[in-house]
Amino acid sequence: MSFDYDLFVIGGGSGGVRAARVAAAGGATVALAEEDRYGGTCVIRGCVPKKLMVFASEYSGMVEDAQAYGWDIQSGDFNWGSFKGKLHAELDRLEGIYRNLLKNSGVETFDQRAKVADAHTVELADGTKKTAKHILLAMGGRPVWPDMPGAELGISSNEIFHLETLPESILIIGGGYIACEFAGIMNGLGVKTTQYYRGAQILRGFDEEARGLVCEEMCQRGVDVHLGTNILEMRKEGDKIWVKATNGDERLFDQVMFATGRAPNSDNMGLEEVGVELGRKGQVVVDAYSQTGVPSIYAIGDVTDRVNLTPVAIREGMAFVETVFKGNPTPVDHDLIPTAIFTQPEMGTVGLSEEDAREQEPIEVYATSFKPMQQAFAGRAERVLMKLIVSQATRKVLGCHIVAPGAGEMIQLAGIAVKMGATKEDFDRTVAVHPTMSEELVTMKEPVRTA
Repeated sequence: MSFDYDLFVIGGGSGGVRAARVAAAGGATVALAEEDRYGGTCVIRGCVPKKLMVFASEYSGMVEDAQAYGWDIQSGDFNWGSFKGKLHAELDRLEGIYRNLLKNSGVETFDQRAKVADAHTVELADGTKKTAKHILLAMGGRPVWPDMPGAELGISSNEIFHLETLPESILIIGGGYIACEFAGIMNGLGVKTTQYYRGAQILRGFDEEARGLVCEEMCQRGVDVHLGTNILEMRKEGDKIWVKATNGDERLFDQVMFATGRAPNSDNMGLEEVGVELGRKGQVVVDAYSQTGVPSIYAIGDVTDRVNLTPVAIREGMAFVETVFKGNPTPVDHDLIPTAIFTQPEMGTVGLSEEDAREQEPIEVYATSFKPMQQAFAGRAERVLMKLIVSQATRKVLGCHIVAPGAGEMIQLAGIAVKMGATKEDFDRTVAVHPTMSEELVTMKEPVRTA
């Protein structure tokens, strides 16, 4: 058969764009359709704008610390309008880069929605049909709203970047990394921030000791965290939102943000009609090579709900190109992925939590918690955590968990050692960089407990 393209990619996020341009650079004829903005969740409504907001929110603490260090700083006021304008200008710049990367690689783009018509055909929103030898699904995911009275009054992580003005108060619903990151951001920007989470502790799935410290420090910094708490209903009351909670509280907030999960963008895509299997949450079911049950159709990124991180989607896109266009079958390695959670304090993690590790085998736990020099000098009571989980049998470091300023930067480097299979003795043989917080990772000599 002859096709219009060798590859048609649906979705212009980080994974889809990388796969499209690398395949095109290798000589394939490639097209890509995106119904929204190029760059996807990460660039437009996720990692990038969120991290810029994290930076902005941290300066309030820096002003106080600077004064403690002897600097005479007159004003610590934050101008949301000025910041917002620069933020969106930066997102426009980044979207332009993504568009140019595709154009310069020879990828034909369609700024409209596309869905699958059959195993080798994509139908665009204007009714045009395009054929391709291979179809790559990279539509990403979206925030989900709870099914409850008044839920339409709330916003999600998509809308928070577009607020006209900063609210005086905000309620954030959820306990995952998105909820906790934005609780820190809004609190740092001077917004009275309350967080409700129905679970017993925030950041479910991460190391218990690490997430406990994050929660404790969030509370110390002023976030009003209520665990074991959910909301029952919401309604408009004047220009505020009335909220009734499961703990009996009835309170008014200027803004309510839901961070209660995300869902794959697989609805109304024609997938099940052509034989592509969807999981319980709507995720596209794929094998180790990102191939669906329809041999010509592959899927990568958040729409597969494997590991929903931008660098993982990019890796999956690269592995897809290796497998399909370079004749080098390459499964995606989802093991030992370093992760940063940009809470305040920041958290970095790689490998197994203490809880998961001790269910797997006998372990030793090396951990230390202390006040870092910079913050202690400024009179802050904040604590950090450095933690290693070590196999008793092999001495390999099974997990590393850091709660500290710059934890994301630290865990990227620690992740290399853990991925390489470093042992506790390898860490011990490494000379410490002094004075730093991270030197504790190579100076802990005795385990605090075994399990």
